[in-house]
Amino acid sequence: MTSAAVAVSPMLARLADEGATGVLVRDHGVLYLADGQVVHAESPAAPGIDVLLTAGGRIARTGWDEAVQRAGARREVGRFLVESGQLADGELEICHLGALHDAAYFTLAPTGGPTRFRYGVAHWLGRVRPVAAAEVAREARRRRALLDAVWPYPEIDSAPVLPAVLPGSPVAAPRQRALLALADGARTPAVIARLLGRPAFHTLLDVRRMAAAGLVETPSEPAAQPTARLPGWVAAFPDDPDIALLRRLRDALEANL
Repeated sequence: MTSAAVAVSPMLARLADEGATGVLVRDHGVLYLADGQVVHAESPAAPGIDVLLTAGGRIARTGWDEAVQRAGARREVGRFLVESGQLADGELEICHLGALHDAAYFTLAPTGGPTRFRYGVAHWLGRVRPVAAAEVAREARRRRALLDAVWPYPEIDSAPVLPAVLPGSPVAAPRQRALLALADGARTPAVIARLLGRPAFHTLLDVRRMAAAGLVETPSEPAAQPTARLPGWVAAFPDDPDIALLRRLRDALEANL
């Protein structure tokens, strides 16, 4: 898959031009817009901002859960994290941008499914730093081009990662060694990214670099591309966005019981 294959949704461009507010739903994820700019993105293929913040110990999981419970209904989770002293403004902004571009890369992947838009839906995190839709699409293309330049075989992105046992193999870098320690021939890059609390794209880049260096085995056959399963609250928006939020909060709490 070349960089040109990263689709820029015509609907996204139109919504940006009209300054729309709501959520754009595609096969591999969602983009939240406010006044035509992208304010958040989510994809089943990418760890959420909660994972990026908590897996590495930057904030406690209990602190995150408290922020969702107390500020989610107001759609001010990000602001609560800052005002409660758990994060500095700059930390939140950097992590938010990383999560946004990570999920947007997968959301804007080529798809044969329908693209839908729900006007007026806002994300529970709240606005942190809006990004122009054209910039989000441009970054997605840049990332695809970078992956293709390193190792132009995208089937490895969804295949289980298995260290290669070859004589004379190069020594892995420290960052790569942490990834290899979790590579058991069953975990995919997406699973490993969540366990490490790293962006999924950075994990894919490391895996492709290791494939090019002969550090990991590559699939003998192209891996079947699983259909991303979005949460039910995305697949069928109710008329009242608050109901969607409550379902989201319920699912998040149940997942941590």
